[in-house]
Amino acid sequence: MVMRELRYFGDPVLKAVAEPVTRFDDSTKRLVDDLLDTVDAPGRAGLAAPQIGVSLRAFSYNVEGSRGYVLNPRIVELSEETHEITEGCLSVPQLWFPTVRAKRAVVRGVDLRNEPITVSGEGVMAQCLQHETDHLDGMLYLDRLTSERRRDAMREARQRDWFWTR
Repeated sequence: MVMRELRYFGDPVLKAVAEPVTRFDDSTKRLVDDLLDTVDAPGRAGLAAPQIGVSLRAFSYNVEGSRGYVLNPRIVELSEETHEITEGCLSVPQLWFPTVRAKRAVVRGVDLRNEPITVSGEGVMAQCLQHETDHLDGMLYLDRLTSERRRDAMREARQRDWFWTR
């Protein structure tokens, strides 16, 4: 089991658009294994490759008994119905803010054999699929907050010892 070190808000890798996975070899399998091992820690629902410093389009999830990964994911469906749900992020620890998300989401991508896969869900799973896909597009959930909440989040983040500056 390999538990990878997390990258935190302020690290440039979290704001970059991740590159597509083009090699389906042992190195990609190791990445997927690391993503799955790292998301297995208690209190974790999803983990995108940039959060462990790898700028590739891959994420893992572990939500309500459903565990897996998606390579080259893209959101293909979001419900029109949304809700405000409290959201946090492993790369922005200890900060939780109400965030508007679609109640249902569908993601399509591929597996390690480059075969198509589809993952869908409602509630927390929908939130996870949206959140992790955002990471691959260089977005943090903080980018989705209202301007007032974002201002508060930025102030709080800068006061944390994990805030990454260089």
